Amino acid sequence: MPSFQARVFHPEGVRLLRVEAPDRASVAGVLGVLPQHVLAVDELAPGGPSRRMAVMRGAKRFPLQLFSQELSVLLDAGIALLEALNTLREKEGVEAVRVALNGVIASVEQGQPLSVAMRAQPQAFDELVCAIVAANERTGQLSSALAQHAKYLAWVESLRARLIAACVYPLMLLAVGGGVILFLLLFVLPRFAGILDGLGNELPWASRALIQFGQTAGAHPFALLGGLGLLLFAGFALWRHEPLRQRLQAALWTLPGLGPRLRVLALARLYRSLAMLLASGVPVLASLRIVEDVVAAPWRPAVAAAAAQIESGQRLSEALEAQDLATPVARRMVRVGERSGELPAMLERAAAFHDEEAARLTELLTRAINPALMLIMGVLIGGIIVLMYLPIFQLVEQVQ
Repeated sequence: MPSFQARVFHPEGVRLLRVEAPDRASVAGVLGVLPQHVLAVDELAPGGPSRRMAVMRGAKRFPLQLFSQELSVLLDAGIALLEALNTLREKEGVEAVRVALNGVIASVEQGQPLSVAMRAQPQAFDELVCAIVAANERTGQLSSALAQHAKYLAWVESLRARLIAACVYPLMLLAVGGGVILFLLLFVLPRFAGILDGLGNELPWASRALIQFGQTAGAHPFALLGGLGLLLFAGFALWRHEPLRQRLQAALWTLPGLGPRLRVLALARLYRSLAMLLASGVPVLASLRIVEDVVAAPWRPAVAAAAAQIESGQRLSEALEAQDLATPVARRMVRVGERSGELPAMLERAAAFHDEEAARLTELLTRAINPALMLIMGVLIGGIIVLMYLPIFQLVEQVQ
C-alpha cells in the first residue's frame, strides 16, 4: 500500500502526518478528518523522501521574492487578485514560472482561495508564504503581508550574498594556488627530474619522493588530471548528500569563533520567520511547525521540541529558553512582547539586534581564513620549490 505525507488542519495548527492509504482520495478517511481539512497530500517514494521535499529543492528557481513584491504592489493599487495574477503571467518569460502561475490562476478561477491554489504548486511556493497568504487573504491585509514576505526574502538573500562574497577571495586563492601547484608538478618538476636523475640516492629522501612523483605525473598527466577531477566530483557528490551536509553544518557550529556567530544568524532567521507569521495572524504553535522546515537543520529538533512544549501549555519564551533557542537579548524581548501583546514586533527587534553578526562573521572570514589559506598555499608552493632546488645546491657544493 502506498505511503502519503499529508498536511492536515487542526484547531491548534497545521500538522504533518504520514499515512498509508490506497490512494490520495482515501487519505482523509484513513486519518478520520474532513476532506477539506487535508491541505496537501504528497506520495512518498519507497525508501526515499517525499515528492514535496524533492520538488522544494527546485523552488529556488521560482522568483518568489519578486512575485510577492509585484503582487503586493498590484493589489495595493486596487487591482483585483485574478487580474493581478494574469498581469504577472503576461509579463513572465520563463516557461517554468508561467506553468506555476497558470496552475494558480486556474485554481483561483475555479473559486479556490489563493493559499489553496499556491499549495497546489509546491515546486514554486513553500509552506511559509502559503501560511501567510492563508492568514491574510480574508482580512484585506494580503498586500501588506506579501510586502513583508518580500522584505524577509530580501533579508535572507542579502545575508546569503554577504557570506558568498566573503568566500569569493578564499576560493580564488585556492584556485590560483592549486593552479600553480599543478603547473609545478606537471610541467616544471618532470624537467628537473630528468636533470637530477643521475644523482640517485645522494638526494635527500624528500627530494627523491618529489622527483619520483614528478616523473610519474609527467609520464601520465591525463591520469593525474582525471584523478583530480574524480576527487572534485566525489566531493561535490558528498556535498549533495543531505545527511553528510547536515553533519558538516553541525560540525561548523562547534568551531570556536565561527560556530557561535553561525548559530546566532540561524536564530535571527528563526525570529524573523516567527515574527512575520505571528504578525499575519498565524497562531504560535502553527508558526513553529511551519518554520521547522525553514530554520537550519541543526535547530529543527529543538524547534519541534519547543512546539511540543507550547502544545502542552507553556509560553513561547519558556519553550525557546528550554530548547536553547533564545539568546539573552531575545529571551528578554520575547518576555516583554508576551506581557505587552507586541510579540511579533519584539521578535523582529531581536532579529534586527543580531543582524550585526553577519558583518562580524564576514570580518572573521576575511581576517582569519584568508591569511590562513595564504600561509598554507605559501608553505606548499615554497616547499615544492625548495625540494626541487635543494639537490642543485647539493650538487654545487660537491662541484666546489
